[in-house]
Amino acid sequence: MSKGYAWTVFALGFGLLLSDYMSRQVLNAVFPMLKAAWLLSDASLGSLSGIVALAVGVLTFPMSLMADRWGRVRSLLLAATMWSLATLGCAISANYGEMFVGRLFVGIGEAAYGSVGIAVVLSIFPVALRATLSGAFIAGGAFGSVLGVAVGGAVAQAAGWRWAFAVMGIFGLVLATVYGVVVKESRLAPQGHPSGGGNGAESRGRLRTHLPRLFSSVSVISAYVGSGLQLFIAGALLSWLPSFFNRYYHMAPAKAGAAAGGYAMVIGLGMILGGVACDRISSTARIRKWAVAVGCSLGALLLLTFAFQLPIGTGQLLALAVGCLLSAGSAGPAAAMVANLTPASIAATAFATLTLANSLLGLAPGPAVTGALADRFGLLGALRIVPLVALGATVAFLVGRHWYERDLARLADLTTLAEPKHPSEVPS
Repeated sequence: MSKGYAWTVFALGFGLLLSDYMSRQVLNAVFPMLKAAWLLSDASLGSLSGIVALAVGVLTFPMSLMADRWGRVRSLLLAATMWSLATLGCAISANYGEMFVGRLFVGIGEAAYGSVGIAVVLSIFPVALRATLSGAFIAGGAFGSVLGVAVGGAVAQAAGWRWAFAVMGIFGLVLATVYGVVVKESRLAPQGHPSGGGNGAESRGRLRTHLPRLFSSVSVISAYVGSGLQLFIAGALLSWLPSFFNRYYHMAPAKAGAAAGGYAMVIGLGMILGGVACDRISSTARIRKWAVAVGCSLGALLLLTFAFQLPIGTGQLLALAVGCLLSAGSAGPAAAMVANLTPASIAATAFATLTLANSLLGLAPGPAVTGALADRFGLLGALRIVPLVALGATVAFLVGRHWYERDLARLADLTTLAEPKHPSEVPS
């Protein structure tokens, strides 16, 4: 395909990822309003945020497997339509229970979007750009969080929190319509090789052969675990920074949302820079990918711990900004390592497994655990504890680095043995 069409597909996929996270994170901008209106505890507020990531984690694997078999574009359109309609449902919820159900369906709709969307993107660009594109695409989550929190806070202050949800839902439906008109399954792969994997016996046999390889090496499991634990920190920051600025810097919801949006933008920038750095320094030594991930984990641990020990003021804000820059910088390298360590025919399913780890280990428990800690120690006390999770991520990345070269060599041998031979090479 032409470069122009490839970048169009990337832009539309990135736009839908923005919508995905805008629908997910708009809730955080209206935390103070919901807390006052429904007399909710911080743990309850955290559960409204965490249930989305939990649903994503539980359902991403089966839905991505379905996308690999039945068509990725069709799956993306169904997902975007569902989360947009569910967000509109949140706008008319009358109590905590109804909001919880609406948020659950937002998570069901978003379950496979990240994994399938990135599989589509990586399938149409050169392998040498994997970490950069992965970091840039995943960063759409942070940028979507920026827009969700900032725009949601402004709309909520001007027209009420219900309109904040409504605006996000309408935006998602419009983008899904454009994506369906422009992006076609038949143009995403060479003729005769459907990008979605097909639905015949040959496709099912290929999937049965490759699926065990999702967990067949120590290094790929380490990438899953390290990525998930590191995103625990980013998930907590994205969810609770608006409330942090509201409570400790005495900002109105709109201003707190805008300030938190700026820090979410820094988190997204860190994802992109982490991917670019990974591709640059690993061009001559592929094992250096792990050094970027380890550096980001340790840097985030030190800087965020330092930031939340400082008194309220400029110094704390600067240290927090640098810590946010590193907090999710491992996302691009981790995605690139997963792509390198798993077969291309199950790319969406491999990224679904990564999404599962990111959700169950990071994005789901991050907001909820932070909320529970805040009820006991105060929000500032909770945010002082959260960076310690980076220790686990660092250990996982170091283990993966130790096994990486051997696992890559073993995967190459297995792939060579599994490749179908030309008829002239098969003995009669």
